[in-house]
Amino acid sequence: MPVNDTNTPLHLLEPEYPIPYGLPSRSSIAEKLGKVLAFLDGATPAGYVSGEDATRSVGTDGIDASTAFAPGEFRLTSYEWGVTYGGMLLAGDVLAEKDFVGYAASRLVMIADLSTYYLEKEISDIGESCPVKSVLKPRALDDAGSLCAAMIKARQAGLGLQLDPVIHNLAKYIREKEYRLADGTFARNRPYPNTVWLDDLFMSLPALALYAGFADSPEYLDEAVRQAELFSRRMFIKEKGIYMHGWVEGMKVHPRFCWARANGWAVMAMVEVLTVLPSSHPGYDQVLRQYQAHVTGLAALQSGRGFWHQLLDRNDSYLETSATAIITFAIARGINLGIIDPYAFGPVAVLGWNAVSTRVNDSGEVEGTCVGTGMGFDQAFYYHRPVSLRAAHGYGPVLLAGAEVLRMIEGNSFVMNEKSLQIAKKP
Repeated sequence: MPVNDTNTPLHLLEPEYPIPYGLPSRSSIAEKLGKVLAFLDGATPAGYVSGEDATRSVGTDGIDASTAFAPGEFRLTSYEWGVTYGGMLLAGDVLAEKDFVGYAASRLVMIADLSTYYLEKEISDIGESCPVKSVLKPRALDDAGSLCAAMIKARQAGLGLQLDPVIHNLAKYIREKEYRLADGTFARNRPYPNTVWLDDLFMSLPALALYAGFADSPEYLDEAVRQAELFSRRMFIKEKGIYMHGWVEGMKVHPRFCWARANGWAVMAMVEVLTVLPSSHPGYDQVLRQYQAHVTGLAALQSGRGFWHQLLDRNDSYLETSATAIITFAIARGINLGIIDPYAFGPVAVLGWNAVSTRVNDSGEVEGTCVGTGMGFDQAFYYHRPVSLRAAHGYGPVLLAGAEVLRMIEGNSFVMNEKSLQIAKKP
């Protein structure tokens, strides 16, 4: 008999979803994160090499001016790897798995020990080949903010690592040495003089906010709140609820290219600040409102496959993994903090994770991640940025998204209501 409206409850027919729909299990999330850990542990071996040919393995007591990190596929001091260390620490905490924490601890202590060698010997002539040059002498927020935040989180986790000299050096660069506009906004001089990059919200705000508590220096927290307001005033598009990627002081018209990963960095920066910002702080409500407005705008632009597009408001641009993972993390963290409506945004975060999970292959590699991207002023630039399995930007966000979504799932009761995933109303 043919199915029709009189013999079948059509609203209960099984949909054909292109990605998993429904609530992922703890074991399924742990499996995906475990694969990422296993891949990265092999791709970024922990250890030093030394000597003229950089092949002789050495221990901490053998560090000298020729010492380098053991060869690997990713840079251990990059801002992307600062995100990865943070993701490892969070995954280890949520899953209660020491291997994730051990990954972060072993690499962070390598960076700190090698940096300490140069600091203690007061070596000022640091060549380009020095593996910790960007740590000792940062030249941009990319060099300082993400790694600084990860190191503070490691210290807060009670790992007992000797990271303090490096943390102080990086935080001091952010607040005292980074280039600014006349009104104090963090800026760069590329591709044009006095250009504000949305990415720099993440490259600065979490480190400033975390350092304020770490060093008992509230002025760093005030600076984080101030930068959030300065960036948002220039770059947030209120009618869309999302940010433009760049703002150039010399332009009369500011092109609105809403690059997804930069928006991800921005929303993650805001929620990281809100994680530590006291509600009594005079800037708390301002940061909270900005974060909530951004989450609302982002949620409205999520695709039916759970991903966000490379250009958020351009549905014919490709579906991008790293931005989806970052945004998913930021929404789940907001729910876990109790600062956004779980009923409205919980399913959004689950859908985001379900999408991201399909991009972790059996080898633990993250697929579909846009490579490093500067600032462009035409559509084609963003539409056709390559994706790569070795784009470092994808790995930390996947760890963060999986761990935070798992915490959200375990803190709420989800139900299937007429085939729709929802959070059950609490009595």
